[in-house]
Amino acid sequence: MIDAHRIAYLHGLESNSQTHKAALVRAIYPDLVVPDFAGTLDERMQKLYPILGSASNWTLIGSSFGGLMAALFSTRFPAQVRKQILLAPALMLPEFAEHLPAPIDTPTIIIHGRQDTIVPIEAIRPLAEKVFRQLDYRLVDDDHRLHQTADGLDWKSILE
Repeated sequence: MIDAHRIAYLHGLESNSQTHKAALVRAIYPDLVVPDFAGTLDERMQKLYPILGSASNWTLIGSSFGGLMAALFSTRFPAQVRKQILLAPALMLPEFAEHLPAPIDTPTIIIHGRQDTIVPIEAIRPLAEKVFRQLDYRLVDDDHRLHQTADGLDWKSILE
């Protein structure tokens, strides 16, 4: 069962908490945690850790660089994450790809656009399949931003 107070949306590298996708989820779950991040990956992760704290039952939604952040958090603290939805996650970056974490059982949905020219599917899928044992990888006809797809998603169903 989803705890509406334990849903966090992690935006992409050049985005913020006001992103279109975050607004879509916030319309359903007004208590959505959507922090703003800036700086390096390490700086962003250092800001994320106290936000999520030691609480469990988190549902993480991460877009692009935020997907990388969610994946890193869930692989470091799998007992704290109930489920994660990764939207075109930047898993090909060295912080993940070159130091593959141990496989985890956290249910993971990856939604990836076939026309994504920023985060290549062929680089991401094999990495994800090695790390996430409960992986639902969904290819959609969209680009990296996934705006067309996001508008049509049944967010409640995906998050449950």
